[in-house]
Amino acid sequence: MSDSKYLVTSIKVQINAPASLVWDVLVDLDSYPQWNPYTVRVESTLKMGEPVNLFLPNPGQPGELVHVIEHLATFDRPRQLSWEMSPSEHSPDAARRDQYIEATGAATCTYFTTDLFLGPTAPTVMEQHGEWVRQGFDAVARSLKVRAESLYQDTTAIQEQHHARY
Repeated sequence: MSDSKYLVTSIKVQINAPASLVWDVLVDLDSYPQWNPYTVRVESTLKMGEPVNLFLPNPGQPGELVHVIEHLATFDRPRQLSWEMSPSEHSPDAARRDQYIEATGAATCTYFTTDLFLGPTAPTVMEQHGEWVRQGFDAVARSLKVRAESLYQDTTAIQEQHHARY
């Protein structure tokens, strides 16, 4: 495995929503365009070993998307969602993305994500893209917090209205 100097880690955010709701946001791939500024589209069955098609804004060509194909590596509801890229005939690059949710209470949790660049291209990928990935991951963490808290507040408000009527 590669050295941790090739590990990109996002900020850790405290989210005022249950871990299960945050998980639901992460696995609702169709809604990514509504909240995720870094991975603007994802297509996958979310079955272990199956492809995860990621579409990210191309930093070198604004308005264009980069299509990356990884494979689902971990689906541990509601704690960890991971995918990884293995070297192929088209690219020697390899990496593993892990997203972590940790419940800190009944209606609170934390979230952060990492990307470990692997293989012989790890130093080059880290040098050329590490900071861009970190900034993107930080944006995802902040946006996930906003999305989950908004959904939770909406759900809580509806429940409170329902209970007030009955």
